[in-house]
Amino acid sequence: MRKLFILLSALLFGTMMAQAQIVIKPAAGVNFTDLSKDEGGEFKARVGWQIGGSIMLSKDRVYLEPGVFYVQKSTKFESSNSSVSDVDFNISGIRVPVTIGVNLLDEKSTVNVRIFGGGSAFVLTNTKNLDKDFLKNADWGVYAGAGLDISLFFLDASYEWSLTDISDDLDRIDVGKTRSIFVQAGFRIKL
Repeated sequence: MRKLFILLSALLFGTMMAQAQIVIKPAAGVNFTDLSKDEGGEFKARVGWQIGGSIMLSKDRVYLEPGVFYVQKSTKFESSNSSVSDVDFNISGIRVPVTIGVNLLDEKSTVNVRIFGGGSAFVLTNTKNLDKDFLKNADWGVYAGAGLDISLFFLDASYEWSLTDISDDLDRIDVGKTRSIFVQAGFRIKL
C-alpha cells in the first residue's frame, strides 16, 4: 500500500511538473489533537503547533501539493479516577502531507477558494509524559480540508484521521488513533 502510494504520487508529480505553475508556500499554524481511546478517563485536544512548507504544482484547476512540517501535537488526559492525576502529552515529529486539490475559482485571480484531500505520514521524533518506546515510529493518516488564497497570503484548515494506532505494544498501553484539526497560514511565492 505504501509503495503504491509513493509510486502514484511520484508519477503524478512528474507529470504535473512538466507543465505546472509552481508556488512555494512557507507556513505556520496551530493544531488540535485528541486520541481515540478514553479508558479510565478522557483525552482532550490541546493547542499544538506546526511550521514548514509545501510546493503547489497546479495545472488548470487541479493541483498537487507535497509538503514537510515539524509538528508538535498536544493532548490532555483527564482521569476519571481521583487517585490518578491529569497528564499533558506532547508528541513531536515530522509530518509529510501529499495533497491533491481543486481550485474552485480562477487560481490566477486575487481571491481563490480550494478544497483538498490527501494522505500523510507522521514520523515520531520526541514525546513528553509518554514513553517513546511504547509508540510506533510512523503514523499514517488521511485528511480533507479547504483553503482560501488572498493575493500573496493563504489560510488552510483540515481534519486528519489516523489510519494506524500509534501504540506499538497494545498490551502495555493503548491510546488509540490520533484525530487532528490543522489550521495554518502563510505566503504564496509564485515562481
